[in-house]
Amino acid sequence: MDLDVKKVAFVKIGDFLRQFATNEFIRNNDVCHNDRFYCEFEELINSSVNYNGWFTREQVINSISSWADALTKENLEKWTSQYDFEKEPLKKVGLILAGNIPLVGFHDFLSVLMSGNIALVKMSSNDQKLLPFLSNYLVEVEPKFADRVVFVKGKLEDFDAVIATGSDNTARYFDYYFSKVPNIIRKNRNSVAVLNGEESHDDMVALGKDVFTYYGLGCRNVSKLFVPRGFVFDGFYQGMYEYRDVIEYEKYSNNYDYNKAVFLMSEFKLLDNGFLTIKEDTTYASPISSVFYEYYDDIEEVKTRLANDHEKIQCIVSNNLIDGSIAFGQTQSPQLWDYADNVDTLRFLLDL
Repeated sequence: MDLDVKKVAFVKIGDFLRQFATNEFIRNNDVCHNDRFYCEFEELINSSVNYNGWFTREQVINSISSWADALTKENLEKWTSQYDFEKEPLKKVGLILAGNIPLVGFHDFLSVLMSGNIALVKMSSNDQKLLPFLSNYLVEVEPKFADRVVFVKGKLEDFDAVIATGSDNTARYFDYYFSKVPNIIRKNRNSVAVLNGEESHDDMVALGKDVFTYYGLGCRNVSKLFVPRGFVFDGFYQGMYEYRDVIEYEKYSNNYDYNKAVFLMSEFKLLDNGFLTIKEDTTYASPISSVFYEYYDDIEEVKTRLANDHEKIQCIVSNNLIDGSIAFGQTQSPQLWDYADNVDTLRFLLDL
């Protein structure tokens, strides 16, 4: 299949998704196949919480908006321009997808198809509706994809390569089970913010987006702060206050109550604003409704620490304090070329 044909098809998915990228859906009659797919997708978004309690309408729309922004002609051309697509490998690539946030496996799905391979998709039980729907739309837009996507219900078999995402525990199983084929095995990762006390209120509000989007369930959510010794958290909490309505969601509220109680019973010292606790801790993975923090005396110490722990880190957020860090508020808006775990998925797939 010609690369330009693939790009046109995914641009059309972007056009379709753009109708649902804000809280008020805006139907565009120029979008192809709306007569068949628009109302069904609208209903799927509105009912997603019935299939996964964390998939609220707002969070599903947030994911859709991110993908609508990414799937443009300009972005697809920029992304693919760095690679040679002369030959299609046409290998069967097993995709074992996570289900922590809506459409979390879409980039792997996109990469497999753009690279000219066949996707054998094993969905998470927590996210079984959105990707199959968009796959059906893709096939309607470009029927040549019909033989290149298979959703696997039982055991994943007859594959030439695998991309699997899971916890550190499941990764050990994946490493063993898929050791005889080319693979990318993704483990637990977390994102951090490095502050120096000179951040503006707008910076802190943007940081709240990195903390609270998807209720903190994603590897790109900031779960840990590095702050200079003597740092005053007033400005941080003023920024977080913009997201106070998060406590109105029952599942988040239950986690807040539970984790706060566990911390208090363990006599940990906490800072708390009624919907977010912060706790001094040297680890990275904080529970839902909590963010860990750690003091530093010299920014060079933080740079060394993060370099040594790079396999545990997904994103670093700062005002250019750390090389390669991204701006506040941008962790949940990755570009197509921002690969998970810094592993070039498209290069891996093209080289099969």
